[in-house]
Amino acid sequence: VSPDEEGICSGKYFTEAGLVGLLEQAAASFSMAGMYEAVNEVYKVLIPIHEANRDAKKLSTIHGKLQEAFSKIVHQVMTCIFSCTPVEGLWSFPSPECAFVSPTPISGGCILMFSFNVFGFYGERFGEDVLEVIKDSNPVDKCKLDPNKAYIQITYVEPYFDTYEMKDRITYFDKNYNLRRFMYCTPFTLDGRAHGELHEQFKRKTILTTSHAFPYIKTRINVIHKEEIILTPIEVAIEDMQKKTQELAFATHQDPADPKMLQMVLQGSVGTTVNQGPLEVAQVFLCEIPNDPKLFRHHNKLRLCFKDFTKR
Repeated sequence: VSPDEEGICSGKYFTEAGLVGLLEQAAASFSMAGMYEAVNEVYKVLIPIHEANRDAKKLSTIHGKLQEAFSKIVHQVMTCIFSCTPVEGLWSFPSPECAFVSPTPISGGCILMFSFNVFGFYGERFGEDVLEVIKDSNPVDKCKLDPNKAYIQITYVEPYFDTYEMKDRITYFDKNYNLRRFMYCTPFTLDGRAHGELHEQFKRKTILTTSHAFPYIKTRINVIHKEEIILTPIEVAIEDMQKKTQELAFATHQDPADPKMLQMVLQGSVGTTVNQGPLEVAQVFLCEIPNDPKLFRHHNKLRLCFKDFTKR
């Protein structure tokens, strides 16, 4: 409701019944959107009002809806973890440069479809002959771009959390709500190739911060800050081993147990068919103590990662 509107304080919404009506509408909308944790937060405001009015009928209805919401949260946790990280699209025009993050539903080829839609949208406005798609997520050298063309660069990003944030973001809802920072990774080597041997494989993490948090009224939000982190080959190996260990831990602790998931994880980590599995990582980085003292900490961390991995 708008505070500037004349007579708003005497309107139907500016009453206890009006507030209750708006909150009930909000709870129903959150439930339809599958945001059941938010349903609970709305009812936390409603319950004291009905308790004060001794309205047992309304309280009974609310508690029934809360039971339904929490049952769905339990079901959601069992089915969605590890498969529902939102896929985002990012595109930018180098001159003037702008970037957006836009959530799209997860499905096969969703980035391809997203690219097609964006290309069609801007193609109608600029003309398809002046529009060009940059097909990788590497940094763009603006000097090499044609000033008479518009360029679109699209990649997918995933939510980014600092280590301290992960202590509070435990549930599926926590990890997919109130998101402002997103990340995408670009592999590279010092000689310009995208992929190389383990000892020369670097990784660039690009972290984007949006002006507002998702979910939001708008489906595309401007990127207001961008930072880059460069991981050295041994740091890339540490991250890969940590990821494999997490996947293994998840697969062995599923309830009910899922042998297919376990088999897939084991094939991808232990019985890997490519020559860059854990054994290769150990042979490249752990055979000898590094000469550079700066690498001692990383060397030790990788050893501990392997210790944890073998335990799993």
